[in-house]
Amino acid sequence: MTGRRWPGRDRGAFTAELAAGLPALMLLLMTGLTAVSAVAAKGQCLDAAREAALAEARGGSGAAEGARVAPPGAEVGIGGDADIVTARVRARLRVLGANLPAITVEGTATAAREPEAIP
Repeated sequence: MTGRRWPGRDRGAFTAELAAGLPALMLLLMTGLTAVSAVAAKGQCLDAAREAALAEARGGSGAAEGARVAPPGAEVGIGGDADIVTARVRARLRVLGANLPAITVEGTATAAREPEAIP
């Protein structure tokens, strides 16, 4: 024989489930937003590194060109030797506030130096 459920015995069950599940849902949402922001910043750093490497390989100012395309506050570094130019763009991404650790994303690109123009 099964017992009969009396009406009103589940009062507050939804509130308790919501109180337990809402923080987990918010954490999942913030993790997703952080991942999307990091991927977008990584793409910007990669584009900026490509632009910087190409500009430096053509004899221009690679750091200025990379800073133009890079995310705000990014560091643009140019290196290489006589034949190859390497550009590295690093950006710190603060996602959930100023007091939490930042995520660092980086993009690197390499280009061959253009031969000197013959007058």
